[in-house]
Amino acid sequence: MNRYGIHLWGDDNFIIENGVVKVNYGDKPSLIELISKIREDGHRGPLLLRFPHITEKQIDKLYTTFNKSIKEYDYKGTFNAVFPLKVNQFPNFLFPLIESGEKYNYGLEAGSKAELILAMAYNNEEAPITVNGFKDKEMIILGFIAKTMGYNITLTIEGLKELETIVEVSNEYDMECPNIGLRVRLHSGGSGVWAKSGGIDSKFGLSSTEILEAFGILKNNDMVDKLTMIHFHIGSAMNTIAPLKKALRESGHIYAELKQMGATNLENINIGGGLAIEYSQFERTRSYSLEEFSNDVVFTLNFIAKQKGVKEPNIFTESGRFIAAPSTVLITPVLELFSSEYEKENLLLKDTNPPLIKELYDLYNEMKEETALEFMHDALDHLESVLTLFDLGYIDLQDRSNAEILAHLITKKAIQLLSLKDYTELKRINEKIQEKYLLNFSIFQSLPDFWGIDQEFPVMPITHLDKKPTRSASLWDITCDSDGEIEFDSKKPLYLHDVDLEKEEYFLGFFLVGAYQDILGMKHNLFSHPTEADVVFKNDSAQIKNLLKSQKIIDVLEDIDYDVIDLKSRLKSKLHKNNKIYKMLDKFINDTTYLKTTKS
Repeated sequence: MNRYGIHLWGDDNFIIENGVVKVNYGDKPSLIELISKIREDGHRGPLLLRFPHITEKQIDKLYTTFNKSIKEYDYKGTFNAVFPLKVNQFPNFLFPLIESGEKYNYGLEAGSKAELILAMAYNNEEAPITVNGFKDKEMIILGFIAKTMGYNITLTIEGLKELETIVEVSNEYDMECPNIGLRVRLHSGGSGVWAKSGGIDSKFGLSSTEILEAFGILKNNDMVDKLTMIHFHIGSAMNTIAPLKKALRESGHIYAELKQMGATNLENINIGGGLAIEYSQFERTRSYSLEEFSNDVVFTLNFIAKQKGVKEPNIFTESGRFIAAPSTVLITPVLELFSSEYEKENLLLKDTNPPLIKELYDLYNEMKEETALEFMHDALDHLESVLTLFDLGYIDLQDRSNAEILAHLITKKAIQLLSLKDYTELKRINEKIQEKYLLNFSIFQSLPDFWGIDQEFPVMPITHLDKKPTRSASLWDITCDSDGEIEFDSKKPLYLHDVDLEKEEYFLGFFLVGAYQDILGMKHNLFSHPTEADVVFKNDSAQIKNLLKSQKIIDVLEDIDYDVIDLKSRLKSKLHKNNKIYKMLDKFINDTTYLKTTKS
């Protein structure tokens, strides 16, 4: 049975039982049961399932692991965390996160005015707010207002101009100044795709000279007591931990020296994000555990504080991907198999066939397990010969079609006869003969990081898992764009099942899509956000909550600033006020953007 690497990326959140994927929680509902329940009400197209209990599990794990390290090393500082809103601002995700984090005073991080407004409205009252990113005067005033509301808010300075603006606002308004943090531009860089987030040439942070200048500005304006935090970030999803250790040593020394210079209220080091999760279905790409991560952070900062004779700093993290990604699954129905024409009933054999066609037919009928690999190689050689003969005009289109169908059937039969261990030897062949699965979703809307940066996401069927998958699969989305495809990769092959879509439905699940994908998704071809729902457990029983329907076509058009009243008027006038046909048209424009079939 192909388990699709669930032991690598699943973290016991999902399990395979009786041929289906189940949620490993409560009454262990299967994903197909949950999908079927939602579809009973007529919802079609792709579906996003959010699992708030997984978010809560990640929050618990983060705090528990760090607090264990703090106890083990007799560390005098505390552990704190904030969730970076840029990772996922959608209310169906965010509200359960805020509720789950209340017991820890889990806070929010904002990187824009809109995000700061969200934090000011919904953050837990006792929890911290940190504000990163470039800021204008209005954003800084918002920080002062948040402080007036009673929030423990820290404005992290990205440049000296921002600090000067804070001084200006403090003098101009009768409001208490928020805490101030300095983002430091470390020499140390990160690892992985986002390594450029750190290092001496990174976009954000103050150089050593600017840190000294900033301290001078604070001192000259009698505001040194407002400096409470230094912050660094060396890149998201670090695949190794060595760069973090180096960054911790560097930032630890900066912290200690600022303390010795007179920053008496400086008590916090924010280590940013970077805590990776495992996306791969084929091999481990993250070379450290959460326990190693937390132990290294606590040990390193503890060592430097003792070495420098200063108090250990409180530790802050902004680990958004670790918290958000595992909680969300995208489920997509398969609309069509574009290789369905390669079936035995599609053969159009003649009374007298060319010798190569006859040989292919004999190979198909006589193949056994011991001859499967040999016959498959022969079939591919014969197919190449037939294509050459077609180019030269010696055989006709009917013969070519028969050769393609037979070669495909022989390959599929060989895979069925051979055991899974032989897949490696079959990769070369599978690259030539693939099945094209058309899925009712948009890669650009639902998996933008796959399209943009080749981010890997675990993908697997959610049923049929007690059967051997025999089809080497390429996945097509429904956008009118050739980039809307997940191609078959012989190094990371995806095999799916041979299904008859006229008789049964077949769904694929894309896992770990809770971080960034929702908010980065684009309306390419004007496909909207999928229908989504929270799956919550009450008395261990799964319930569908907070169902949010996919946008209607007319709403998508309004989103991109069309005057929908004018649009409808134009459509109606072009139909010469034929109300019967216009009612049909109006029904369509008030329906979802995704495709519909009798099943999907």
